[in-house]
Amino acid sequence: MKLPILIAMVLYMAMVIWIGVIYSKKTKTSEDYFLGGRGLGPWVTAMSAEASDMSSWLLMGLPGLAYATGFSQAGWTAIGLILGTYLNWKIVAKRLRHYTEVADNAITVPDFFSNRFKDDKKILSSISAIMILIFFTVYTASGFAACGTLFNSVFGLNYQKSMIVCAIVIVLYTSMGGFLAASTTDLIQGLLMSFAIVIVLIVGVVNAGGVANVIAHGQAMEGFFDVMKYHDPATGGAVSQGVIPILSGLAWGLGYFGMPHILVRFMAIRDPQEVKKSRNIAMIWVLISLSVAVCIGFTGAALYPNVAELAGNGNQRIFIYMTTHLFKGLIPLFMAGVILSGILAATMSTSDSQLLIASSCVSKNLFQGLFKKEMSEEKVLLVSRITTIVIALIGIFIAMDENSSVFGLVENAWAGFGGAFGPLTLFALFWKRTNLKGAIAGMLSGGIIALVWPVTLGKLGGIFGIYCLLPAFIVSSILIIVVSLCTEKPSDVMVKEFEEAKSLND
Repeated sequence: MKLPILIAMVLYMAMVIWIGVIYSKKTKTSEDYFLGGRGLGPWVTAMSAEASDMSSWLLMGLPGLAYATGFSQAGWTAIGLILGTYLNWKIVAKRLRHYTEVADNAITVPDFFSNRFKDDKKILSSISAIMILIFFTVYTASGFAACGTLFNSVFGLNYQKSMIVCAIVIVLYTSMGGFLAASTTDLIQGLLMSFAIVIVLIVGVVNAGGVANVIAHGQAMEGFFDVMKYHDPATGGAVSQGVIPILSGLAWGLGYFGMPHILVRFMAIRDPQEVKKSRNIAMIWVLISLSVAVCIGFTGAALYPNVAELAGNGNQRIFIYMTTHLFKGLIPLFMAGVILSGILAATMSTSDSQLLIASSCVSKNLFQGLFKKEMSEEKVLLVSRITTIVIALIGIFIAMDENSSVFGLVENAWAGFGGAFGPLTLFALFWKRTNLKGAIAGMLSGGIIALVWPVTLGKLGGIFGIYCLLPAFIVSSILIIVVSLCTEKPSDVMVKEFEEAKSLND
């Protein structure tokens, strides 16, 4: 009975591989492979940036959180992400596009940091590359986990085998077509994700008896729609949220300033003057997607309030559960497969970008930058493709546990990038007094705090239980300022490039 669903999803995966084959013929240089020759139009830039941002957690982690606990946790997180997205496009995108060209035509984020601060010893780019490898491997694992969960939930297929097959598909089209293939498929995947979540929400609300019934059910659950409390599914009562957890939710927005897979889209847009158009497209998509994802959780709670398989981490399957149960007899099963492909789209649109950026860091910033400076374009591309496979294998190993929390894995990686790269990106673009020593201090402190906070102070609860991105971001910012002011001033060349990039932006 579920064969048409499987056929639709297999055809979708075949399509993205086909796109990879097409763009493999157009990818000749490392700049083509990593940055698409800086030739992305506004639509592709916007949808690629946002689709690569909104990974599988958009259709699994976020609706699952809203389904289990109501507005407070999921809603404040969504608001933080919306604000962060806007500010990133508004203040970072155009200036970064100009500055990466001024700074010796940097084509990776570590390149930009290294060139910006004239790091001849490649210390900063090496640290950046290592951070990217660590956090993107975890991030990629979250995508693979979502794929395994999808096929296991819908078809009863083995979680591990399903995850491996999906990983192979992602590696194939990414390693063949590079940035152009990833960006083009991201456009398609972003549109598919939008279609999937909107259709599921509409059908879900109708089956729940309308918006009024969904609201009435939520109001009957203690703390479900409260902005300062959240619903505890274990006790059925409400738990006070407090200001600190709300700030933690909003702090998700800070992560955007340090996300390499988003920043690289800003670097790749063909014309800096098209950033505004891209920003408008991106914001419309983000507002719709995040709002609908949270509402799917609310609707699912009204439809399926006491389903055993949706307890605990099972709540992240609510979108899958709604799709497979709501569409029986309503539309052909093939269409249900198209809708469920939205989860594949969400996963692939993020994983391809992460694999691509991680491989660029190894080939350009570690292998070529440190160990073997003279490399042909063919060797750079070969090392990149091999790295893509290795990172995917490590990601598969991390995600082998089918009880892995997609939201938890994404949270750890997001905090790592936001703490390590976020403050430095802002200071590099807007404060000309920032120097190399300050940059190194800020990056190391932010990344280390994001790694150790959850297993040290974060376990104490109270004020220390705050989402680790916030303390990482604050400490990193303070150290960048203090160390930069207490050490030598930036060189005349650095100041000149800063002023040039600023004038271009103005």
